[in-house]
Amino acid sequence: MTTGATLTAVGRPLTRVDGPAKVTGSGRYAAEYTPPGTVYAALVGARTACGRITDIDTRAAENADGVLAVLTHRNLPKIAGPPHLLPSLAGHAAPGESFFPMQDEAVHYFGQPVAMVIADSYERAQFAARQVHAHYERSASTTTLDEGRDQAYEPEAIFAGFLPARSVRGDVAAGFQAATQRLEATYHFAANHHNPIEPSATTAVWDGDRLTLYDATQGIVASQNTVAALLGVPPSKVRVHAPFVGGGFGCKAMIWPHVTLAAMAARHVRRPVKLALTREQMFTSCGHREEQEQHLEIGATDDGRLTALRHHKLSLTSPFDDWAEPSLSIASQAYACPNYEGVYRLVRSNTMTPTFTRGPGETTGMYALECLMDELAYRIGVDPVQLRLRNHAESDPNTGHPWSSDGAHECYRRGAARFDWQSRNPEPRSRRDGNWLIGTGMATAGYPVFFPMQPQRARARLYADGSAVVQCGTQEFGTGSATAMTQVAADGLGVSLENVRFEYGDTDLPNVAATVGSAGAGMISAAVHTAATTLRDQLIEQAIADPDSPLHQADPAAVVVHAGRMELRDRPASGESYRDLMQRHFMTDMDALGSWSPPPPDVPYGLATFGAQFAEVAVDPDLGIVRVRRMVGAFAPGRILNARTAHSQAMGGMLWGIGQALLEGTVVDPRDGRWANASLGEYLVPVNADAPDVAVEFVEVTDTVVNPLGVKGLGEVGMVGAAAAIANAVFHATGYRARELPIRIEHLL
Repeated sequence: MTTGATLTAVGRPLTRVDGPAKVTGSGRYAAEYTPPGTVYAALVGARTACGRITDIDTRAAENADGVLAVLTHRNLPKIAGPPHLLPSLAGHAAPGESFFPMQDEAVHYFGQPVAMVIADSYERAQFAARQVHAHYERSASTTTLDEGRDQAYEPEAIFAGFLPARSVRGDVAAGFQAATQRLEATYHFAANHHNPIEPSATTAVWDGDRLTLYDATQGIVASQNTVAALLGVPPSKVRVHAPFVGGGFGCKAMIWPHVTLAAMAARHVRRPVKLALTREQMFTSCGHREEQEQHLEIGATDDGRLTALRHHKLSLTSPFDDWAEPSLSIASQAYACPNYEGVYRLVRSNTMTPTFTRGPGETTGMYALECLMDELAYRIGVDPVQLRLRNHAESDPNTGHPWSSDGAHECYRRGAARFDWQSRNPEPRSRRDGNWLIGTGMATAGYPVFFPMQPQRARARLYADGSAVVQCGTQEFGTGSATAMTQVAADGLGVSLENVRFEYGDTDLPNVAATVGSAGAGMISAAVHTAATTLRDQLIEQAIADPDSPLHQADPAAVVVHAGRMELRDRPASGESYRDLMQRHFMTDMDALGSWSPPPPDVPYGLATFGAQFAEVAVDPDLGIVRVRRMVGAFAPGRILNARTAHSQAMGGMLWGIGQALLEGTVVDPRDGRWANASLGEYLVPVNADAPDVAVEFVEVTDTVVNPLGVKGLGEVGMVGAAAAIANAVFHATGYRARELPIRIEHLL
């Protein structure tokens, strides 16, 4: 097989192929599928954090108009077996927590489903759900770090078993003894919740023993396998559709109980069932970023070279899973520090299992590290950019392996130039604009490159009229993957963009893993590219073997394809089109299945995407108001598949950094474990009025390790470092060091 394709479509700022469907409303989401006979389910959540149900009165709900059934732990069938918490990156079963509700009377967290009402309309289901009255025997609960601090423990592994809870290199004690500068600080992070514009929803339809799910998910195969495992049916009996998903950010990466409950409800009433979570239920049903505390110590020489780094994290997990987002991962790799110790400790609490939240761990871990690095820069009188350049790891400090590609130095240089960093006066409170204090700050961005655990597959089919269809069992949740894959397929086949249609969102198509961890672009493009080039090479081989072809007996390596025409590279006049070849052989179509196997876990390279973030803020010293005025981000994500959607992804991450730094934080009421601000009226996120001028620079580095096109992924690195750059700018403006997120007005008064 020839090794590559001429890339003319890849990289272009193509407008979204799914744009017309979205803006006209013809694109349907999970809650918009209404098969004939559809009825509606509504969940009833527990109103206490810990205890047991002593009685649950369902009579009023059962007698309400339009109600078909009320299911509780008394009459809901048992699941086939306890769910095992598996990483959705594997693409297999991926329950959000190793607990399934409504199996007994135990209550583990506020909002845990204790009943489900099925009625003939959404409004009737919601009304009847309010008529279900549960009574509890309440037990003592733990809902905050301070309540459970003395019960903390060190698990064997965290992050769904992906990572060990302790990591050490070198001799940390010796590293601190060698240091002439030593700093330490403790940072506290409020819990964060996902708020995609589309709340999670599932429509479940049984046809005999076959189940079809229309699900809002980041992993249709994960939905398929998880529901099949919990129901005890073969995965081949479950089909999942997700052509349009209204945002995910991690809350739709794992498969939460409501998906299987919808299927169980549909089987119980023998009708299609639609279950859509309310906005409040999104805070208690789909995981969250856990409340956490990070303590850092760094040792350095007088010129700022790191000699030791100790990074400990304490966070809340659920009563049943050892979950912590990997806050220490990229922070342990960003700098060439020879002596390192990272430890995770957990507190079991009455909350549901936390989960992936955009930049899961990297955003919090790098916030703590980058704020302390800024303190070091000020202490020793070194420019913060120069300090990062001085300490950048030229190889992976955990393994010693070279990076598969780097680009960090160029990101610092280009980002600083675009931001005009050199013109700043480093003295805090040295610049004003009227009454506003103006400050600038910067931070390093970084994100690991993840690989799925199994081959990724796609199918390409070319028709005799020159059109092509490429299929892949993935899903589109706003990142632009359908558009980028259309470009990859066009280049792989050597045909025009307008002749390619990309089909996705159905588990009956060739499977790929869930699109999480910024791995989607790399793995899907690898599968699509492999399928397209395999089909292209089969057609070239057929032409070479055909005595009637102008390419008869040509060297396959000398043949290129452009606009659907195969021709010799050094003699373009010698060639023919796909159409001519296929019509001569009476072929209506031809297809190929492409399978890409990711590199093994022990690949001898460091795998990370690097970048640099810069921010300018204005702070009102009388009111404590912070306004982010401008941001610059420079990133090196390997090959860019679509310049427009890549820019959108990076900008979106940077704006999310504003939320992390200044707005987002969920507060728990320790009396009953309730999230006290479970609405978009009280859980604050950035809106258009908060958006500053944002500039994005891409440093396109060549990477021959990660996948055929050298795509490292971009979805989350744009957020990493953004909050730290803002916090460092707040210090430059005010002299205040933010050790608690979000930074609130009262911190600055």
